[in-house]
Amino acid sequence: MDPHRPRSIEVDFFRGVVLIVIVLDHIPGGVLQHLMLHAYALCDSAEVFVCLGGYASAAAYGAVLSKKGEKAAHNRFYKRCWEIYRAYLLTAVLTLLSGAILQLLQLNRPMADLTGWPLFVEAPLREAFDIAILRRQPYLSSVLPMYVIFAITVPFIVPLARKAPLTAATASLVTWALAVPLARLFAIDDVSDWAFNPFAWQLMFVIGILCRERPVSDRFLESKPGRWFTKIAITAVLAFAVVKLFILTQPLPGHLKQNLSIERVINFLAIAWLAVVLVRAGTIAKLAHKAPAVIKVGQTGLVCFVGGTLISLIVDTATPRSIHGLTHGLAALAGDLVAIIAVLLLARFWKDWKGPTQPRAAVSGADCR
Repeated sequence: MDPHRPRSIEVDFFRGVVLIVIVLDHIPGGVLQHLMLHAYALCDSAEVFVCLGGYASAAAYGAVLSKKGEKAAHNRFYKRCWEIYRAYLLTAVLTLLSGAILQLLQLNRPMADLTGWPLFVEAPLREAFDIAILRRQPYLSSVLPMYVIFAITVPFIVPLARKAPLTAATASLVTWALAVPLARLFAIDDVSDWAFNPFAWQLMFVIGILCRERPVSDRFLESKPGRWFTKIAITAVLAFAVVKLFILTQPLPGHLKQNLSIERVINFLAIAWLAVVLVRAGTIAKLAHKAPAVIKVGQTGLVCFVGGTLISLIVDTATPRSIHGLTHGLAALAGDLVAIIAVLLLARFWKDWKGPTQPRAAVSGADCR
């Protein structure tokens, strides 16, 4: 592992794509969401987002550790924890304010209810306290509380993943297997109502860390077992797609996503393996170089996530519901395109304002995560 290596262009590209997909997925009347991962798999962009978060966290920890030492690396992630918590509060406030405006103007009633504003009005002090202590998360802010927890654990998980990857993986798997009883143990009213059970979803985060610290070697990928793994992954991805398209056509129970069911994990791992193969082949780097705007979104992840929640809500509200058929489809598609452009512009504005970051580079064969 080389802590001095530049940023991975592939990881920034993947993060950018996923952030855009998250915005599109949260426009209920959108058209492009029907082409996203969740339409063809039992997992969705959430798994990719969390796994890439683990990878990026391990990379950031290693960079600070090599330059400033262990104490600085620990402090960086304690600070990061506070940054994510502030982003969570901002997202919650924006969500509630949006709900208040929608209710006041009598617009998009379903979205107003989703924001949690009606419940907040009934008991503002209690709701504000519950939001502050992470007991309840308004709508799109729900993914951030578990990131607060993950940021705290990075200084402990990353060194363990470096020294004893098998131990780190085993501990993560055991925690995932016991996620539901652990949630109940830590107060059922507090944890089990989270949209993402952190005891389950830490598995995706740890997988990301392990991918950074202990990558699959080129030799194994090119070996006979490696090629068999690739064939199995292709078969699994196609099989899950058939199941999702033709068998499980109705929305699946929410607890499967909340507690990161085993079929979601398997489906994601198959997709992730194929992504590694494409990265090693240089395919993703070629795509990334042709989409620098998407890379900027990936480099401004927290900002684009918070801004994206507002963008998706505004676009959904602005899409007319009084029209039907082809006209409605075209209007919804136009809304999707507006949302994509808005996210790209937000990333560009933020990057220009904050200044340049560490230079990017395509991941080499020995560095592909």
